[in-house]
Amino acid sequence: MGNRLSQIATRTGDAGTTGLGDNTRVSKNSLRVHAMGEVDELNSHIGVLLCEDMADGIRSLLVEIQHQLFNLGGELSIPGFNLLKDEAVLALDEALALHNEALPRLQEFILPAGNRAASLAHVCRTVARRAERAVVALGNEEAIGDAPRQYLNRLSDLMFVLSRVLNRMNGGDDVYWKSERMAAGQAQDGEGA
Repeated sequence: MGNRLSQIATRTGDAGTTGLGDNTRVSKNSLRVHAMGEVDELNSHIGVLLCEDMADGIRSLLVEIQHQLFNLGGELSIPGFNLLKDEAVLALDEALALHNEALPRLQEFILPAGNRAASLAHVCRTVARRAERAVVALGNEEAIGDAPRQYLNRLSDLMFVLSRVLNRMNGGDDVYWKSERMAAGQAQDGEGA
């Protein structure tokens, strides 16, 4: 990777541009910078989630995800560079299978709620989707690899699953949406009894 920053306030961005990892300067409003910013925000939200109580296995998974998101951001910051490996996407697939296996099948939509850790995981899920959209927009304009898009897609799914796992800590459960359709179906079931 490029040189380490030794000075943070360089004032080189005062005119509305920023430097990429290949030393080119682009508008701070470019699609690439938007994608980098969304990934950085996602990583920051995961950092907040890591302040919560959780099982050691989930904690180590989230720390590894933070490192991979940093790789993803590095890849986005250097056009044409591939830093995020296919193995990182595979690791998310494996984590999804492992954590989803222990959960009951969903019968209804759930709300992004529950305990604080689960709610923060839902925030990470939605920010991952926003980051994914930014990467897709960038990929529509410039050549980028498949791994960044795939990683963010899987990560959003994993954060949904982890929110359900985290809601079950200490005997909790998902917070279900009270759909009118389901309520009507339950009322009809009760009338025939």
